[in-house]
Amino acid sequence: MKFRNLIIVASILFGLPGFAQLKVSPDKHFLQTANGKPFFWLADTAWELFHKLTREEADLYLKDRADKGFTVIQAVVLAELDGLNKPNPYGDKPLSGNDPAKPNEAYFKHVDYVVRKAEKLGLIIAMLPSWGDKWNKAWGVGPEIFTPQNAEVFGEYVGKRYKNNAIVWVMGGDRNIEDQNDRDIIVAMAKGIKKGDAGNHLMTFHPTGARSSSEFFKDDTWLDFHMSQTGHSKESKNYTFNRKNRALTPVHPHVDGEPRYEDHPNQFNPGKFGWMDDFDARQTAYWSMLSGAMGHTYGDHNIWQFYNDKNPVSWARTNWKIALGHPGAFQVGLMRKLFETYNWQRLVPDQTVIAKDNPETVEYEMGSISQDGDFLMAYLPYGRKTTINTKNLKGSKLTAALFNPRDGHKLVLGEFDNSGTKAIAPPSEGRGSDWLVIIERKN
Repeated sequence: MKFRNLIIVASILFGLPGFAQLKVSPDKHFLQTANGKPFFWLADTAWELFHKLTREEADLYLKDRADKGFTVIQAVVLAELDGLNKPNPYGDKPLSGNDPAKPNEAYFKHVDYVVRKAEKLGLIIAMLPSWGDKWNKAWGVGPEIFTPQNAEVFGEYVGKRYKNNAIVWVMGGDRNIEDQNDRDIIVAMAKGIKKGDAGNHLMTFHPTGARSSSEFFKDDTWLDFHMSQTGHSKESKNYTFNRKNRALTPVHPHVDGEPRYEDHPNQFNPGKFGWMDDFDARQTAYWSMLSGAMGHTYGDHNIWQFYNDKNPVSWARTNWKIALGHPGAFQVGLMRKLFETYNWQRLVPDQTVIAKDNPETVEYEMGSISQDGDFLMAYLPYGRKTTINTKNLKGSKLTAALFNPRDGHKLVLGEFDNSGTKAIAPPSEGRGSDWLVIIERKN
């Protein structure tokens, strides 16, 4: 298998092959298009997209994300930041009298515009009908407006409105199921959506930090894939969520829908623990992909809220238009380019690839090998010298390379005999000097 040059015009490489609806792969571990092509979920969290941006600003944001290689945008219709009572930039609120049965046509025409713009740019909207404080006000602004009855009505309305668009549905919105009423509301909303869009679109559930949808809806037939929120901490080990969800029955694809955000205060305490950066975002991305995820969601703390120098949430400090240029977003796009050069969907997590002591610290090395025995990958977060187990690769002659996750360049290490192990020594080490080892069968 030959690694192609990564310096390719992004719009050519990243364009989606039409908008046939996504479906779950036969092995239940990833998503694919209607024609069977693997779909790489590379999402950005733009929770306030419909609520806070003008059309011109939405154009700017969506084009930037499409150019960087994102395939999915996660956004909320009834938004978190006082989304019911604070109007959008055009003075429109989403509901009349905060009644889910009385949607405001003017507000939804703006949502329509953003959805259609995303489609034109090759992006799918992962649409949350509502943030969680509208049905479980554990914190936040609220108010709680949903009952099982009106949740089904609202679900049918949005389902019908977007049944012909490039949509994936996300229930929940940073809340867990705490009682039967919570469950009844979510199930009713999902039922309404399925009725409105005739079951055309996939569906999942977005929980709070360090939780997964499988904890609440493991056996529910309306849920097509699992989503976790793994936490805004440098100590989070998001790969554990993939391991847990891959072991469940029934099997569903899994994605980290909210990991460490770039430029987010570590553990919500910047004075004590500092801030997370592009390395923190990159590490969760590579840990995700090599531990069996169907893709990955990136986030920037300033962009989800579209911080514009007013009313920062949780110490946001960078104007969102400036934050568009943060390196982590570019780097996860490079990751997608790399993986799509290979049959990434054939990778199976395999820690025996790392043939050395490998404690689960911030330096934890992650390995994965193709089911076909033609290539393997190993992520070295701190770039330490390592030893790779190659005995499960087919062929007597192998080639090795180091991929630089920071800039997308590849360092060719050459050909060698498959003696069972291969020592790898990256040219740099330490925090921020992560490398991806790629070893493959010659030719």
